[in-house]
Amino acid sequence: MSGPAQGVKAHRVTGAPRVVLDTSVVASALIFPGGPAGRLRAAWQRHRFEPLASTATAAELMRVLAYPKFKLTAEEQHELLADYLPYASPVVVSEPPPAVPACRDPHDLPFLHLAAAGRARWLVTGDADLLALATQPRLKFRIVRLAEFLAGLEDV
Repeated sequence: MSGPAQGVKAHRVTGAPRVVLDTSVVASALIFPGGPAGRLRAAWQRHRFEPLASTATAAELMRVLAYPKFKLTAEEQHELLADYLPYASPVVVSEPPPAVPACRDPHDLPFLHLAAAGRARWLVTGDADLLALATQPRLKFRIVRLAEFLAGLEDV
């Protein structure tokens, strides 16, 4: 597994679109780097967009990478996190969090709150509960699948 040297902070490009990636999208890009997920990983490494992270979303990613089904050692988990978190801009989500549409799954709320608080342009997900909100008129960001995001990124 490769990534930036530990302790090295990735350089941010101003003007890059701000994007929230849900945990499954990030985990897929880190663990299974082929196909669209690999293109996503290359895009964040090339600063084509600015991933956003909050305390809650980073904690969720750490929890998922520790799932036994992935069979990742603690060192491998740490290496994968080091290939994502330095590229992500931290966002503090206020308390109470920003207003977002009601979601069927309360576990998805941190991603909606992060997108609202971080002034994201996109929230990238494969989650049906989040995708069901994509047509909400009061959202200031788009909720899209990975393929749609990658196609839209080409236009930026």
